[in-house]
Amino acid sequence: MKNYQQLGALLLRVLLGIIFLSHGVAKFQGGIGNIAGWFESIGIPGSLAYVVATIELVGGIALILGLGTRIVSAILAIILLIATFKVKLAVGFLGNGQMAGYELDLALIGMAVYLLINGSQRLAIDSLFKKGQSSAL
Repeated sequence: MKNYQQLGALLLRVLLGIIFLSHGVAKFQGGIGNIAGWFESIGIPGSLAYVVATIELVGGIALILGLGTRIVSAILAIILLIATFKVKLAVGFLGNGQMAGYELDLALIGMAVYLLINGSQRLAIDSLFKKGQSSAL
């Protein structure tokens, strides 16, 4: 049973990593200045757009590689919670026809929280550093 749990965690980790890597790349390719302007229009300092995009990009790569999975997952869950409460909650669960709702955000939060709690050692760089050690979480 443990092998299936680790395979499931690997799948969640890699998929979450790909999703966030893609979002980070898209923010930079689409014009990070535009994202910064949008952040300012909703009352968030524009400079945080660079921080969020970088976290998504680097965090996505880290998740794919299995490096700092629990820490990265916690940070991404926090970003998703802020986005959900600041932007998505107002448009509803399924959105309003002009903007997507928060249903995907909830699924991604669930994935991130699962990885925060359980980690993912299968095919992970983290597992190289924990040989012979038991995990405290």
